[in-house]
Amino acid sequence: MAIAHPIIQPFLDYLKFEKRFSQHTILAYENDLTAFWDFIITQYGELKLSEISHLYIRTWLASLKDAGLTAKSINRKISTLKSYFKYNMKVGEVEQSPMVKIIAPKNEKRLPQFVADKDINTLFQHVEFPDNWQGKTEYLLLSIFYQTGMRLSELINLKESSISYYNQTIRVLGKGSKERVLPVSGELLALIKSYCAEKVALDKGNTENLLVTEKGKPLAPRQVYSMVKKYLSQVTTIEKRSPHVLRHTFATHLVNNGADLNAIKEMLGHSSLAATQVYTHNTIEKLKNIHQKAHPKA
Repeated sequence: MAIAHPIIQPFLDYLKFEKRFSQHTILAYENDLTAFWDFIITQYGELKLSEISHLYIRTWLASLKDAGLTAKSINRKISTLKSYFKYNMKVGEVEQSPMVKIIAPKNEKRLPQFVADKDINTLFQHVEFPDNWQGKTEYLLLSIFYQTGMRLSELINLKESSISYYNQTIRVLGKGSKERVLPVSGELLALIKSYCAEKVALDKGNTENLLVTEKGKPLAPRQVYSMVKKYLSQVTTIEKRSPHVLRHTFATHLVNNGADLNAIKEMLGHSSLAATQVYTHNTIEKLKNIHQKAHPKA
């Protein structure tokens, strides 16, 4: 993708070479900043970075709100601009950030959707998976998602060499190239071992990746989405049926069964506890429902 505004290129290089952000994350920053400078140039003409005040930024944010963007989307763009101006202060391009006068809109409270225990049980105990390579790949994929809470990108890039049968762990390379080690059950390890043995027997081991297609190629994100949606549609009526819903399900089921929040934070690879605390709200909502149904004064 060509850079529309050279003024953002040094920041993108910083994200790539110093922060080591993923290409996907860098592209999100690039899209936000390109849209911002497009707006500024269209509305006000060519301005220097040092000439950008909070008033220009507020006008852009107001235009986004008028266009129907959610508070969550607008807050992501505010976060992008904060990082951008912070970097430019660091390198001496601006004296202070105009973002200090920008107030972020409140996000709408949306609890993470998750699959109920009984539906997960139905998925793994009663749903029939085809007795072929795709069926085995789908079953293992769903099992790993639910039992580890991995992100989509982490699962797609998971290597056979990351599995430790002796320690009963899986090494995961997460966001920002941060590595974490996840405990896994003997049952899941046995499933992985059997899958790997069959991969060798059927000569599908042309890649280091654990999960592969019928042709021995790494799985594509769209394939994984399709697999997850197909099977979740058979057991649940919740609106979202994506790989991330299985991550939410992993975390919510741990919280509901009394797991320590800090431990869940480590397993999910969250950088702060605030991101993990959202799962306690599901538990609170569950308690409210029980209270309302069972208490005579509720």
